[in-house]
Amino acid sequence: MRPTRLLSVCAGLIVAAAMSTNALAEQKKLYVYTSMKESLIGGLKSAFLKKHPDIDMVHQSAGAGKLMAKIAAERESGHIMADVLWTSEVPDFYQLKKEGVLHPYVSPEFKAAINPLPDYDGSFTAIRLGTLGIAYNTRYVKTPPTAWADLKKPAFKKAFGVANPALSGTSYMSVALLSKTFGWGFFEDLRKNGAKMGKGSGQVVDDTASGELLASLGVDYITLDKISKGATLGLAYPPEVIVIPSPAAIIKGTEHLEVAKLFIDFLLSKEGQTIIAEGGTLPVRTDVEVPGKYNLPQVADAMKRSIKIDYPALIAEKEATVKTFTAIMQK
Repeated sequence: MRPTRLLSVCAGLIVAAAMSTNALAEQKKLYVYTSMKESLIGGLKSAFLKKHPDIDMVHQSAGAGKLMAKIAAERESGHIMADVLWTSEVPDFYQLKKEGVLHPYVSPEFKAAINPLPDYDGSFTAIRLGTLGIAYNTRYVKTPPTAWADLKKPAFKKAFGVANPALSGTSYMSVALLSKTFGWGFFEDLRKNGAKMGKGSGQVVDDTASGELLASLGVDYITLDKISKGATLGLAYPPEVIVIPSPAAIIKGTEHLEVAKLFIDFLLSKEGQTIIAEGGTLPVRTDVEVPGKYNLPQVADAMKRSIKIDYPALIAEKEATVKTFTAIMQK
């Protein structure tokens, strides 16, 4: 072989090898869009990368609404950057499934998890269980409420808050579930007792911590985070517990499918679920203990007491539900 020909062949092999290396490196990337708080996703990311140091993981944290808007814009451009989406807005996942955006995957770890989602087919999988109870100010409320009906009592007159369900997906789910369980008369009675509609779920808990409200419909991790920072708050759970799962899903067409599967596996693993439990929210595995300092119900008990959710119905009825609730609270 002539020298020039040999050099050409060698150069081609070097280029091919470099391209192969680049392609392999690209396969080891992972892009995650999530609404989880930074401390939680950060801890999970560190543990995941310790197990898989060859993976380059990038995550973007934002509210579920902003992430859905970002995905919509990326779909318009022809390419969704995210490989995995993980938020607490279950209706969004039903919508994405309907539109064919999700890649079904049933992890081998799923057999050890509780499944709170009806008609599960792997399109999206619950990774943690968010709970809502009654957040109350321990400086002024010496006897914690034990039932939702307690909020109608004079002790909470003009001092109970609910986030606006038009602005908060978590609040919408809670309002819908409570109205289906107790009827709209429950909210009418709350309003007669001076209950107020706030803005976001965090804001009503902040108002409870400050003493502007005595109690509010409180998300577990928001309330517990305030308590860890010194807020004089407690979180009471009536017999009917509001449990809202936070699903994760793989985006269809991802170039990093195997890495995305590894991440879902890790989130559902005992190690991943332990990190979730230590972050002050319920895991989906019953073999993972929730630290006692959080005073959260155990997973099996929470699911047993949880208000059952018909997601398709809640999605279809959202506009009417928000309209009815708003009309009651503005009387």
